[in-house]
Amino acid sequence: MEKFAFIIHPIEISDVYRKLKFMQKLPESMVEKAMKIVPPFTISHITGVKSQYNEAEGWFVTCPLTTKQMIELPEEYVIKKIIKAGKLAEKLGAKIVGLGAFTSVVGDAGITIAKNLNIPVTTGNSYTVAMAIEGTKKATEIMGKNIKDAQVLVIGAAGSIGKVCAQIMAKDCKFLTLAGRHTEKLEDVADKILKDTGLSVKITSNVRDAVRNADVIITVTSSLDAIIEAEDLKPGAVVCDVSRPRDVSKEVAEKRDDVLIIEGGVVEVPGDVNFNFNFGFSPKTAYACMAETMMLALEDRYESFSLGRDLTVKQVEEITKIANKHGFKLAGFRSFEREVTQEQIERIIRNAKKKSEQAS
Repeated sequence: MEKFAFIIHPIEISDVYRKLKFMQKLPESMVEKAMKIVPPFTISHITGVKSQYNEAEGWFVTCPLTTKQMIELPEEYVIKKIIKAGKLAEKLGAKIVGLGAFTSVVGDAGITIAKNLNIPVTTGNSYTVAMAIEGTKKATEIMGKNIKDAQVLVIGAAGSIGKVCAQIMAKDCKFLTLAGRHTEKLEDVADKILKDTGLSVKITSNVRDAVRNADVIITVTSSLDAIIEAEDLKPGAVVCDVSRPRDVSKEVAEKRDDVLIIEGGVVEVPGDVNFNFNFGFSPKTAYACMAETMMLALEDRYESFSLGRDLTVKQVEEITKIANKHGFKLAGFRSFEREVTQEQIERIIRNAKKKSEQAS
């Protein structure tokens, strides 16, 4: 039996209340103070992860800090707390640990954490990108667009993850624009794409204009502020936001009921898996970063597969092969930390069609 662990944390205070109901009567400031003192603890035992080749069990271990705390507290303090969560994973018997949500973003994206543990660490970024791209293509299809003829935009294409997304998307589309602050770096990416695929791509530093012209957007920047606002998107646009913090403003979810915003794919996990913890997904489904940790365990690949901020097309292709071998596959979408329902998608399609007709 292979063994893994995955470190999670409360995204918002409401997640703390959901798990620790007795804290609901306390003011938010007091809960945050308590969270700083509470040591990492085991949330649940994960059973039933099984492919035709192997089986695994694991644990959810929590690093009890909210997203806001991870951003605002001293980086050294946050990293030490994540390392403590990793040490707990070791004690449980895990042979690899995955970093969830902001635990994979803090500091040097897992490198320091890995150096301080005796087991390998993965951020899950390789499979997150694989599922983001597959999810984007599927979402585009659902919205009635052909990816080949759509105006596709990759924001942050000069960065390591954005560059990989652009290189992979270039194989399937005819109209690709790369946007970012550093046009010289974008030119390097564009040259590589031209050499590898024969596709000539546009580059721009005017992100807002690029967004207004795009049908399909993958955004992955290191910006601390939202860069995609509600008024900038075309009706029926598909946006895949891979960034943490998010590139898409929360106002988009509130004001635009005619665009499909996803954060990547929801993954179907092989076997009769029971997470013994409700993180808002349908049974037997998980985040892509969680799935990467599980499939590496099933493959007996106990190594730090995705670590730091560098990523390659080869890594994405390799993890996709491992996923396919063990039966992991796209099951749906998530948006603003919540699963997107079929009912929501149908409503977005209706509203997009209505707005497009009104505009024409």
